[in-house]
Amino acid sequence: MRDMQTVMIAGGSGFIGRNLVERFTERYDIVAPSHRELDLTDGDAVRAYLRLNRPDVIIHAATKPGHRNATDPTGLVEANTRMFFNLAGDADLCPRMVFLGTGAAYDMRYYVPLMPEEYFGTHIPPDETGFSKYVIAKYIERVDHVIELRPFGVFGKYEDYAIRFISNAICKTLFDLPVTLRQNRRFSYIWIDDLVQVVEHFMTAERSLPAYNVAPDETFELLELAELVVRVSGKDLPVAVAQPGMGVEYTGANGRLKREMPDLRFTPTQRAIEHLFAWYSERRDSIDRSALLADR
Repeated sequence: MRDMQTVMIAGGSGFIGRNLVERFTERYDIVAPSHRELDLTDGDAVRAYLRLNRPDVIIHAATKPGHRNATDPTGLVEANTRMFFNLAGDADLCPRMVFLGTGAAYDMRYYVPLMPEEYFGTHIPPDETGFSKYVIAKYIERVDHVIELRPFGVFGKYEDYAIRFISNAICKTLFDLPVTLRQNRRFSYIWIDDLVQVVEHFMTAERSLPAYNVAPDETFELLELAELVVRVSGKDLPVAVAQPGMGVEYTGANGRLKREMPDLRFTPTQRAIEHLFAWYSERRDSIDRSALLADR
């Protein structure tokens, strides 16, 4: 008989996955295969892996990226849906899954501020990332063993500082570079430690609803976040906005989540940025300054 729950983290070498592995290792029996160890798009290999390891819970944080720093942004629908269904398609091998989705499933063309979960399905996203998450979310509505979490923006250690806004801004201040943004927008950014706390809750919580936005109480404009990073750095550095005006707001309502987790307290954004600034400061010598020079 096993002493600890076996938790499989799919995508354990990515930004969110690395944080999950780091936080859960002491409390759970963690299996987190790398892509070299397990190709999640290979159905036979996935089934064999699940039969061998028999996870009690699968946290699915793996995704094929389509962002501007991706080496191959093609075939996202095929890869993302196949990975999901290979893992979740057999409830005997996957008794419970926490799936990390995204606010992109709501369709960015018709976005409303503080997007509520009830809006889902009103429009079908045209982009591959949003469409793949939409298809998966539609499936999750029809099954009982998967819960979807929809963060809008996540920040923390191990993210790609070349393109992820808050880490990019922090790293630029460490090299006395101006902080830049393409266009100002309002975001719901959640600190990675808070997301980890939410994921752990849903690993065991009884499912009452299929999906939950994961968004903090505070929303911020990117310009406000850039200015906050500069203040935390203690330096006098410019903040440059390339395009005037406000872009589409990307924020989510969190009422459903807070009803599920009434004791949840979000880390204040300034405190989280201070923690992340200190983390990068300790690792300044490992930061590739050249990766900060091109605004992507």
